[in-house]
Amino acid sequence: METMPQTVIFTSMLGSGCSGQVQVDMAERSADPIFQDGRLISGSLEALIERLVPTVEYYPDRTFIFTLLLSSRAFIPPAELLARVGRLCLKRKQQLETGAEADKVNMKPFSAKIIQLLREWTETFPYDFQDERARKELKEIAWRITQCDEENSTIKKTLSHVTESLDKALLSRGQQNEIQEKVLPCLLEKGSLLKSKAQASQKDILSVCGDASVLAQQLTHVELERIKNIYPEDLMQLVSHTESLDNHKCCGDIKKTQNLEAYDNWFNRLSTLVATEICRVGRKKQRTRLVEFFIDVARECFNIGNFNCMMAIISGMNLSPVARLKKTWSKVKTAKFDVLEHHMDPSSNFCNYRTALQGAAQRAQTARSSREKIVIPVFNLFIKDIYFLNKIHSDRLPNGQINFKKFLDISRQINDFMTWKAVECPFEKEKRVQNYLLTAPVYTEEGWRLSWKRERLPTRNPANLSWKERADI
Repeated sequence: METMPQTVIFTSMLGSGCSGQVQVDMAERSADPIFQDGRLISGSLEALIERLVPTVEYYPDRTFIFTLLLSSRAFIPPAELLARVGRLCLKRKQQLETGAEADKVNMKPFSAKIIQLLREWTETFPYDFQDERARKELKEIAWRITQCDEENSTIKKTLSHVTESLDKALLSRGQQNEIQEKVLPCLLEKGSLLKSKAQASQKDILSVCGDASVLAQQLTHVELERIKNIYPEDLMQLVSHTESLDNHKCCGDIKKTQNLEAYDNWFNRLSTLVATEICRVGRKKQRTRLVEFFIDVARECFNIGNFNCMMAIISGMNLSPVARLKKTWSKVKTAKFDVLEHHMDPSSNFCNYRTALQGAAQRAQTARSSREKIVIPVFNLFIKDIYFLNKIHSDRLPNGQINFKKFLDISRQINDFMTWKAVECPFEKEKRVQNYLLTAPVYTEEGWRLSWKRERLPTRNPANLSWKERADI
């Protein structure tokens, strides 16, 4: 049984820049956007920003808004994008003001569309407005657009709601970051059970939760709570150029990295916890029971749609301290485990897993219950997908235009993840079980030596061993 590696720290993926950069003068010569089968596939940054700003007759679709707001940070920081949008809004407003009387009548619907765009922006990417300069720019754009509409109370109420919702969103994220900073050390801590209390007094997973279905549900609770702290801009940070990240760092970048690392650490902790629980048990019969229990938990995770925990459990059982317990595995009914490993077979780019994930995603689209809506992908594979999608396609085309089709493909995957993470967990929360999952000590490298003590070749003739000694071999 091969040892499956733990997930990598995602910041290591940012080591090399992307190819495909072109000269600026080429981009200037090819400013007009290009469409294919009615879909926008490329354009200069200026042309794309112009399509982002509404007119009296036009409002961009939500897919375009999400994709451009997300992908533009690979080229310019959000604050600069906001400033450019503000200048375009003011320019179009002035054109209406100096036009015919009919144009002035259209000022109200134009103002309403601008406020709607700002609303979508603040709701989807509230962290873009965390610093005072961005918030000031937001208020200034809104004021300039609505100042001539003193009598239009509806627009002003909407604007007030936008700013209130933004304040709440930023406050909520700030509180989440504080909680995460407290929880993160717990996920990183690895206490050696060998040096703690007597092993007999230690709780184990079966004494806390002996029902595989319930444990899978509680793991799903933890997963959904963790991924709620991951936002589109966190994921886009992984596919942005290293140079762009260095040039556009803001005070939120560190927290964004922590969001991803915290989730990464949870995966590694669960894998290590599974191995710890198995290795700490002295009797072979009990170890066998525990291995089969975790196989059942992984299967329940698969049925729920929690593929990330399923992979973490399989990884834990494939860690060398567990994989080497040959006598334990010889007693395990491995048919179920073989099925699970088949689903996570890495051959053909994890083809079997991707088929199962696609099935879960289709089930979620037609779901009638919250349980059927749960889709939690293997996060490391999800990250690699969008990372390599970015690497194999250039940011710009040979004509100098931004390869918008590439960013549409990336944003589509990120948008799917955002949809999945928004699902409310339908299972009843059991704090005792979750507390154990998050705080139970796990073995350090020193602790893994216990694996060798559990199953080692006898130094005496087996015929001279007692029945108890033979049972423990």
